[in-house]
Amino acid sequence: MVNPSAHTAAATNGITIGQYLIQRLRDYGVAHVFGIPGDYVLNFYTMLEQSPIDVIGTTREDCAGFAADAYARVHGMGVVCVTYCVGGLSVCNSIAGAYAEKSPVVVISGAPGMNERINNPLLHHKVRDFRTQLEVFDRLCVAATDLSDPTVAFREIDRVLATVARFKRPGYIELPRDMVDVVPTVVHSYQQPPVETDAHALHEAVEEAAAWIARSHQPVILAGVEIHRFGLHDSLLALAEGWQIPIAATLLGKSVIRENHPLYLGLYEGAMGHAEVTQFVESSDCTLLLGTFMTDINLGIYTAKLDPARCIYATSEQLRMRHHHYHDVLLGDFIGQLAARPPASVPRTMPSVLQTSQPKPYQLRANEPIRIQSLFARLNEQLDDRTIVIADIGDSLFGATELEVHGRSEFLSPAYYTSMGFSVPAALGAQAARPHDRVVVVCGDGAFQMTGMELSTIVRRGYAPLVVVLDNGGYGTERILHHGTWKFNDIHGWNYSRLPEILGGGKGHEVRTEADWDRVLRACWDDPTELNIVHVHLQIDDHSPALNRLAERLGARI
Repeated sequence: MVNPSAHTAAATNGITIGQYLIQRLRDYGVAHVFGIPGDYVLNFYTMLEQSPIDVIGTTREDCAGFAADAYARVHGMGVVCVTYCVGGLSVCNSIAGAYAEKSPVVVISGAPGMNERINNPLLHHKVRDFRTQLEVFDRLCVAATDLSDPTVAFREIDRVLATVARFKRPGYIELPRDMVDVVPTVVHSYQQPPVETDAHALHEAVEEAAAWIARSHQPVILAGVEIHRFGLHDSLLALAEGWQIPIAATLLGKSVIRENHPLYLGLYEGAMGHAEVTQFVESSDCTLLLGTFMTDINLGIYTAKLDPARCIYATSEQLRMRHHHYHDVLLGDFIGQLAARPPASVPRTMPSVLQTSQPKPYQLRANEPIRIQSLFARLNEQLDDRTIVIADIGDSLFGATELEVHGRSEFLSPAYYTSMGFSVPAALGAQAARPHDRVVVVCGDGAFQMTGMELSTIVRRGYAPLVVVLDNGGYGTERILHHGTWKFNDIHGWNYSRLPEILGGGKGHEVRTEADWDRVLRACWDDPTELNIVHVHLQIDDHSPALNRLAERLGARI
């Protein structure tokens, strides 16, 4: 990636606002943009297409947002480009999810030209007034701007992109169509705003944390999503290996390290998780919560029992030990300096949970109807370190908690915001970012019917994910959370395996038994050249153990 701060005044001479925006996106390593064109953004789309950036048109704006989100999670920054209001407001849900889960997505929206706004006319797509969309995204993003003033346009582009990169949350840039080709008359130079750690605060924080870890008998690391977002995997591993501290992950932080690492415990989900992992984490006398946001899902619907008096809580936003708060200490600097400290020679016995939490070998029962547990157990045997697993919401996610991900940053799911329909368009973004990796999508039939036709773009681009559709005739998670034969949880059945005939590419498969699943999975794995859609017929009352545990805790609230 080009250094995003390496810009001089000379570099902006004669450059239009649209060209500068494209240049700065490339500085941040953006190679793909997702979206749908419209008349207010056609001029900028033309400029994008003439640039080295690859423009990927999607079937819906919310799908473009999900694709850009997944791209950002595995690549560093994602971009979605849409037209005014009908496009921008359609992408709001995707961007809300990116904000909630700290994914750095930039929204670029076209807008009516400044000369068109004189006397406040009723232009098409306009809602209430010309600032409506800007004000909506100002609530959904960490930074937002409209490029209506050429004298500050370059500075505003720099500010939004730098803020997105710093906080790993979405940003919004509104580009009036008559501003795209404007060349600002001011000379502009840009320097990345410094984000620095207070050296004295860092020293004291590391000293306190190191002393605490040294005298503890059962330290544990609980790693979260910010390890992914800030690329702190190596520092985390150095800390764990140097001090010999076992690592558990939150659901949103799954795959922070390879899950067959000898120090990996498994997922911590309060009472929803495996009892051995839960007991070990909650009995620790020094729990390092690193990059962890304690959402209701991560906390097992608030069944977690983490004593703040025994926790070191470090995120990009705060650093706290007991009642001591340290300000202006970057998360990466704290983990890095702590890892660099010579570990105290305190002998510890590695916990037996490291062995008991490992998945048991899969045993094929050929004629048995396929069930959620056996499906994921068999899939688990197939995964390797070049596989990206994308799980949608429901048992696609809760069943996938049992998967042992071999790589890192290779498990994607909206595990906090929990927006259905994420997975198929996310596969588009992941494949664009890593075209040589195998992408496996696990999606419920309800979620698939929302956004699954984004497979059209996937076929057009020649990508080859394996898409597994779990068909239980409707919203299985809601059925178990709110008992009763409620028809609002039922959906119309599709012949999912025949969709390749409509899409004009790919292969379809049907699975009813464990033998079917074993055969189909082997065939798909041996043929990574085209899309494969697997229609898995499930019994309506089949649920993963994790979903059953969730239902026990959450059902009472519903």
